[in-house]
Amino acid sequence: MFETRCLSSLSKVFADEALTDAPVREGSALWGETFSFQVAYRSETLLPALRIRAASPLEPYIAVRAVGLSPSDLPAYSNPDEGYLRTTPGLYPDPLFPAGDDLRALPKQWRSLWVTVTLPALAEAEASALAGNGPEAAFPIEIVLTDAEGGELGAERFELTVVRAELPEQRLLHTEWFHADCIATRYGVEAFDEAHWRLLETYLANAYSHGINMILTPLFTPPLDTAIGGERPTMQLVGVEETGDGEYRFDFARLDRWVATCHRVGIRHFEMSHLFTQWGAKHAPKIVAVRDGVEKRIFGWDTEAAGEAYGRFLDQFLPALVAYLKENGLEKNVYFHVSDEPIPDNLEFYRAAKQVLMRHLDGFAFFEALSDYSFYEQGLVPIPVPANNHIEPFLAAGVEPLWTYYCCSQNRDGVANRFFAMPSSRNRVLGVQLYKFRIAGFLQWGYNFWYSQYSKREIDPFRVTDAGGAFPSGDAFVVYPGADGPIDSIRWEVFREALQDLRALELLESRIGRDAALAIAEEELGGEEGISFRMGAPDPARLLRARQRVNGAIASSYATVK
Repeated sequence: MFETRCLSSLSKVFADEALTDAPVREGSALWGETFSFQVAYRSETLLPALRIRAASPLEPYIAVRAVGLSPSDLPAYSNPDEGYLRTTPGLYPDPLFPAGDDLRALPKQWRSLWVTVTLPALAEAEASALAGNGPEAAFPIEIVLTDAEGGELGAERFELTVVRAELPEQRLLHTEWFHADCIATRYGVEAFDEAHWRLLETYLANAYSHGINMILTPLFTPPLDTAIGGERPTMQLVGVEETGDGEYRFDFARLDRWVATCHRVGIRHFEMSHLFTQWGAKHAPKIVAVRDGVEKRIFGWDTEAAGEAYGRFLDQFLPALVAYLKENGLEKNVYFHVSDEPIPDNLEFYRAAKQVLMRHLDGFAFFEALSDYSFYEQGLVPIPVPANNHIEPFLAAGVEPLWTYYCCSQNRDGVANRFFAMPSSRNRVLGVQLYKFRIAGFLQWGYNFWYSQYSKREIDPFRVTDAGGAFPSGDAFVVYPGADGPIDSIRWEVFREALQDLRALELLESRIGRDAALAIAEEELGGEEGISFRMGAPDPARLLRARQRVNGAIASSYATVK
């Protein structure tokens, strides 16, 4: 006996659970969008070789991957809210592997295929006659599973309706901390050698394709998640030469290549790495320099942030950096940090550090992940990035521009997040929340953090998914290291869908006005209290229906004009 079921991208198929989600066999999208659905399958007996065939007019744009299982020792902290699928340690569906010759059905286990349709731009669809002549075009997609000899085991048919409109460019600024050192460590390459640059470009392209349009740029080794007194591998784009007693010369050639590589994949905004240590701004970041032909560390945990030596260094480095940025037309596309996640106890340290930077960076954008309103109120952080469970005071004050973020601490109170153990609707709902509250940017710390907490050791992300028992699985990374580049996760694909929902709502707003666009989302998702940052995980069917209605309204708006 062999069973199949067509599901939306919002289902999570566990190998050890009966499949209870209702079939979903239709959906809609815009041209230029990436659309996903799943085909779950179960066999009574071991089938050592499954083959997959996709038949559709959209076949050139279709990819099928196998949803793999990742172990989780820490799926949740001790006090989770009700918005989790399960909180027991075990195997969770997450990585998306190529559905190659080694695909098999294991006896009595539900598994899933992830079907991705990367729709072309509208102009390409029109040129190839895919778009048709009406406001919408419907495309059947048949996924057929066979045995090694070609005997059919099961098939599912999905119908994708594509509206004759193109998903607009993303306006939201979006950064997820890109850990270049983790890539070098995992692949065993030297920092910024040619092999590293090739890998960096592959990962940067993946990041951009999922909505990251601002990249953490390691001017110096970012002082993030590092044990006090410890070091992360040196990852420094700015060459420093100490030419005399407290005198420096700077080389921006490597930064040039970084910027050019980012531009080549589409990234245009640059998040300068923090210029003071995390959680207090008390020390300088790790900085290496060449002195008498030998490279050595010149600043780090043993350097007082307010000390004369680091101040003299910044007074030389920052004018040189500003000149470089202006010469290359980058000054409007860079954002600076002082120190990550400051708290009231650190306020005076933060203030002193900020004053040092403002001697040279006045007029540049500064932003910071924080949870305390006082840093904004006192003018220390002009672009605050409060966590989504601490955002209410900032919303009440009408702060603009306003960003938000989440990490391991946003694990309850109904806020959006994307842990393994959470339903995918709790991941995707962020898009409508960003839209309703006019959020200008989103930050998350773990695109590819493949170290243990405090960067004490390398971990294998296929075996350790909680940074060594520190953070709930799913917090520290959204991509896995494949042989030649990133392996996506279902969380990363669903997060892209959240950003596409935001962009579709912005397109609809441009057609029928903001109030009418927001009303559709509120009617489907808001309930009695309306859409909020603490609304929990919505019913997946309602979330899908909201997007269907948005797409339908977009199609109607174009049909009315014609």
